[in-house]
Amino acid sequence: MKTVIYPGSFDPPTNGHLDIIQRAARVFDKVIVAVLNNPEKNPMFTVAERRKMLEMITKEYANVEIDDFNGLLVDYVREKQVSIVIKGLRAISDFENEMQMALTNRKLAPDIETIFMMTNHKCSFLSSSVVKEVVAFDGCIEGLVPEQIQDYIIEKRNSQRK
Repeated sequence: MKTVIYPGSFDPPTNGHLDIIQRAARVFDKVIVAVLNNPEKNPMFTVAERRKMLEMITKEYANVEIDDFNGLLVDYVREKQVSIVIKGLRAISDFENEMQMALTNRKLAPDIETIFMMTNHKCSFLSSSVVKEVVAFDGCIEGLVPEQIQDYIIEKRNSQRK
């Protein structure tokens, strides 16, 4: 059984993230979507909230599991006894950063492979940062994030304003 780990911050999950999850779920027997708990970042959503949103948008996929991790990705991948990481790419600028990370991971763990998957061209402009900026200025996030979590994101923004 081929299992892949799709790591990321997912703060919040976007339609681009969902595109990669859906396509990976068709290619691999199991997809573990792993939310990184990065204390260096100032996330809009807690790890628990990000997990909840990911569970909401992937509940129809029996072969998708949501998890979270701290520390090095290679340590988490080994802990899960998986040897493949999948990363989504939107543009050439993503490739440069992701290639550097993949090569670093290969240096740390030569037995772990990184596979790059291009996101759907309709999502190529999309990032969690863009979504957070749009929602911060009361813009419409329809079409940017899965419908199931739009209200959740807006409620979070509203609660942060109080």
